[in-house]
Amino acid sequence: MEQFLEIVTKPDNIPISAMALVVIFFTWLGLKQAFRSDQVIEEKGSNELWDEMIK
Repeated sequence: MEQFLEIVTKPDNIPISAMALVVIFFTWLGLKQAFRSDQVIEEKGSNELWDEMIK
């Protein structure tokens, strides 16, 4: 673990580490919104999806 932290915190690897965290965050956000859209489609039908998306 000590070697891993040493490698990750080197100045040239910090942007790569930050980018990995950003990718994980936006993947989670996209999946969360996709599941919410699927839930709205099941409950109200696809006609009302646009109304829910613009809220």
